[in-house]
Amino acid sequence: MTSSVEHNVERSRYELLVDGRLTGIADYEREGDVVVFPHTEIVEERRGNGLGAVLVRAALDDVRGTGRRIVPACWYVARFIGENPEYRDLVRE
Repeated sequence: MTSSVEHNVERSRYELLVDGRLTGIADYEREGDVVVFPHTEIVEERRGNGLGAVLVRAALDDVRGTGRRIVPACWYVARFIGENPEYRDLVRE
């Protein structure tokens, strides 16, 4: 299994590709220097395999590289940050 995460700027989302197939998305909205993540999704047949974490980690790493902050409006993004304290500094106060 090969996976990659691509930033699809035109659709305002990060896309997880597994073996070349779109397997997950993390939608976002930009509000100035803040990126709001309202929704993430992994295709049903691939859930429970840690792919959500792969997707969210890559999206947050990309945002970190831009110097922006985030709002984890999606329950999964919020939980991921709660379980991975190295990303807490990205959350807008």
